Amino acid sequence: MPPKFDPNEIKVPKKVGDDIAKATGDWKGLRITVKLTIQNRQAQIEVVPSASALIIKALKEPPRDRKKQKNIKHSGNITFDEIVNIARQMRHRSLARELSGTIKEILGTAQSVGCNVDGRHPHDIIDDINSGAVECPAS
Repeated sequence: MPPKFDPNEIKVPKKVGDDIAKATGDWKGLRITVKLTIQNRQAQIEVVPSASALIIKALKEPPRDRKKQKNIKHSGNITFDEIVNIARQMRHRSLARELSGTIKEILGTAQSVGCNVDGRHPHDIIDDINSGAVECPAS
């Protein structure tokens, strides 16, 4: 384990590295944040996926080696219902006041990732939400 995991000189055993590998097993090929909570010299590992990681996982693409392929564009398609589910997962970390704002944040991330939503460009759906043509769930 690198020293940056060790701010208060707690020796991080090999077991913690194995636990992190086990917790992040289904996120293979994606960059993922891991929250490491150390209490009474016991480490608790919590996987905190980003919006882009959740979107790429929802695209169900085969895992790729990030070292071999740089700046991968994900040209898949995702449904609006999956976007709403991702927004519900990210709701507690979002700065938006309502779920519709969080949905727009996730749509913006989908645009950055390069995928389409229901066969359309994500920003078109954001415009539809702003105009009222697409109805967002209340919660």
